[in-house]
Amino acid sequence: MDLIIILASGVATGTVLLYATVGEIFSERSGVLNLGVEGMMLVGAMFAYKVTAATQSPLLGLLAAMLAAGAVSQVHAFITITLQADQVISGLALNFLATGISLVLGEGLTSLRDVVPQLPKFSIPVLSEIPWLGDIFFNNQSVMVYVGFIFIPLAWYYINRTRPGMHLRAVGEYPAAADTLGIGVYALRYYYVFVGGLLAGLAGATISLSISPGWFGALTTSGQGWIAVGLVIFAQWNPIRAAFGAYTFGALRRLVLDIQGPATVLGLANPFFYNSNLGFFLKMLPFAFTVVFLVIGSREAMRKRVGTPAALGLPYIRGQRGL
Repeated sequence: MDLIIILASGVATGTVLLYATVGEIFSERSGVLNLGVEGMMLVGAMFAYKVTAATQSPLLGLLAAMLAAGAVSQVHAFITITLQADQVISGLALNFLATGISLVLGEGLTSLRDVVPQLPKFSIPVLSEIPWLGDIFFNNQSVMVYVGFIFIPLAWYYINRTRPGMHLRAVGEYPAAADTLGIGVYALRYYYVFVGGLLAGLAGATISLSISPGWFGALTTSGQGWIAVGLVIFAQWNPIRAAFGAYTFGALRRLVLDIQGPATVLGLANPFFYNSNLGFFLKMLPFAFTVVFLVIGSREAMRKRVGTPAALGLPYIRGQRGL
């Protein structure tokens, strides 16, 4: 196993998780939990693949993916913000709906694999020559990886150092006070759920046009949307911590594949060599992680300790006392 290859692949795969996780951070910071990330990613992957095949333009494919997933997210926004329904149930329903739509509209897309151009990959001069770090981060990576490097600090700065970011945090922490100050709680929640959908669509497009190009199906996202939801809690709603978690999980996903290859590791028999049962166990670990962090995030005492937005999951009713 080549450690540099594993880490470089982890950065590429982790970029998908990065976009999806930060998108969910924006949504949850506004007070809206959206468990439909997986379905929105699949919608994004499907539209990116389909539009790119039709137009031969990956850029148009990316835009179509983002807009389609953003539009789907507004179904969840309407149900939870306007109708004030339970956010968990609505998110799960959205996931099933979006998955069904993408599989129906995306039927037969795999046959187009030879006519779908990919997003470009390239190395960055000078930086790619840095020992170790250059090979991991800047050598023959997708353009979406490099965009992700820029996106991380921008997202953090927006949330923590700008007036719109302060409004975002206000509607997620104490919407009644924000409303009193003239901040449009309902409008901002709609907007940031839409932003979350845009980024989930971008994550899906990154899969179908860059990370795993050439096919589309039910396993395109492989549960990465659910991992992104767990990473939000792990990151404590911080984009920089989200990047660390995303890249780490990306590397672990690649390690799961590579560790089953060699017959020996460090001179010892490899227990995972061609052992399908242990292989399935390894693949299960990321999802076990998600369940653990969702359970942690649901406990009131732990919610306060990890910095959960106080109004997360709670509908805002103007004039109601409390949040």
